Amino acid sequence: MAKPYSESLTRYHLPEFKPQWGALKRGIEKECLRVTPSGHIATSDHPSVLGSTLANPYITTDFSEALLEFITPVYDNIDECLGMLENIHRFTLQNLENDEMMWVSSMPCPLAAESDIRLAEYGSSNIGRLKYLYRQGLSNRYGRLMQVIAGIHYNFSMPESFWPPYQKICGDQGSLQEFRSRKYLHLIRNFHRYSWLLIYLFGASPAACKCFVQGRKHNLQPLDDYSLYLRHATCLRMGNLGYKSDAQKSLFVCYNDMASYADCLATAMRTPYPDYEKIGLKKDGEYLQINANLLQLENEFYSTIRPKRVIKKGQRPLHALTSEGIEYVEVRLLDLNPYLPLGIDAEQINFLDTFLLHCLLSESPTCHKQEFFEVSSNIALVVEQGRDPALELNLEGKTKGMREWANELCADLAHSAALLDEIKGSNKHQASLDVQTAKVNNPALTPSGKILAEMQANKLSFFDFSMQQSRTNKAYLQNNGLDAKAAAHMRTTAAQSIIEQREIEEADELSFDDFLTQWNTN
Repeated sequence: MAKPYSESLTRYHLPEFKPQWGALKRGIEKECLRVTPSGHIATSDHPSVLGSTLANPYITTDFSEALLEFITPVYDNIDECLGMLENIHRFTLQNLENDEMMWVSSMPCPLAAESDIRLAEYGSSNIGRLKYLYRQGLSNRYGRLMQVIAGIHYNFSMPESFWPPYQKICGDQGSLQEFRSRKYLHLIRNFHRYSWLLIYLFGASPAACKCFVQGRKHNLQPLDDYSLYLRHATCLRMGNLGYKSDAQKSLFVCYNDMASYADCLATAMRTPYPDYEKIGLKKDGEYLQINANLLQLENEFYSTIRPKRVIKKGQRPLHALTSEGIEYVEVRLLDLNPYLPLGIDAEQINFLDTFLLHCLLSESPTCHKQEFFEVSSNIALVVEQGRDPALELNLEGKTKGMREWANELCADLAHSAALLDEIKGSNKHQASLDVQTAKVNNPALTPSGKILAEMQANKLSFFDFSMQQSRTNKAYLQNNGLDAKAAAHMRTTAAQSIIEQREIEEADELSFDDFLTQWNTN
């Protein structure tokens, strides 16, 4: 039920919510696999016409040469952001070779062998070789299968005009940079507490190909001769088969203040880990990983959300955060929705904005170790049992029914929806919240519920379903052409990125050995 604007101001202890504060900033990073017409992971080179994966700001690769990553600029308009993402999709599809297409599911397509997964390549520069070596290290530490799971990262920040008056409202007397960082950490703590709700609402990976679990321990059940699933699963990508690291299980990352967060990651990046020391740094003259520490780089820490800022050339991400503060947050737990051509749509973004604004404005107690691991337990439960109506989660050492808690959260989220709708003169945020509340009370409406229902009703394996949707989405993107201006911009950007990569390679002065030594000691 919609909340009155005045009630919402009271809820967040605000005297007002100015219209310009609603110009929320967002950017989207979407991963998806290139696959052959038969649905197998592509082993071909990244198409050169798409530009340099090192320097193209829109189109790059993630872990694998076949794992495309599309990156939008930052927008305060949802339609413009999605329009850019769609243009990137169309341009890419037009330039894929051998009738390849984009796989629409987060869980990967069938693999003949793990060796089919090529590591992404970034050229001969020192920074390009470091990016490749990082992926080599991930491969040696965790295997390649886990790393080709795809997802969507949603980057979110408040407009600059929000921060000075909000600091005054909060009665804070410190620096604006420190205040903003504290409040983004405040948001992150709340996000962790309630992130299980996003996994339930938007999880779209309830099943996987049998080949994905070969040689790995799992508790999945056979759905058919080729697919495994769990009856009430929502988002296997976020479970034990997905982005998990046994080495990091005991790592307690504290988001109470910047110093604690930075110290935890810095310690992990300089602490040798016995299993990684066994891998070694080199074999037959070839590097195997950047170092043998618990984390090679900051990005190796698997988290559902990260504090971020745009870094300068040669700058380490953690140093940028500690010296210049948090600029935005990166939400990392979203599955690709195979029913949507882009994997995400405006309705979902309206809810994400509502959710993140609530996390920022509502009270956020400091976290402690017990709660940190309680949150991890709740996520694991929702990943595997989220659509079970009887599911209970843990809250401050006691159990609480997931449906009851989710409905309470949705009712509270109506306050942030009311703020955004009031200043935008719309009801889009409340309408999106209504759609999500309906999912809470009817698990069949969730993406995971719809996927399993369609697979079972039509006797489709996970592969068959994903192929069907991949072809459908390919046809949509092909039949809605890229306008000439956007196409020209994409071509120019791609061509310029190749020149930039060449300049980066020519500018190197250190040998890679010296560069790596310097990198590991900074």
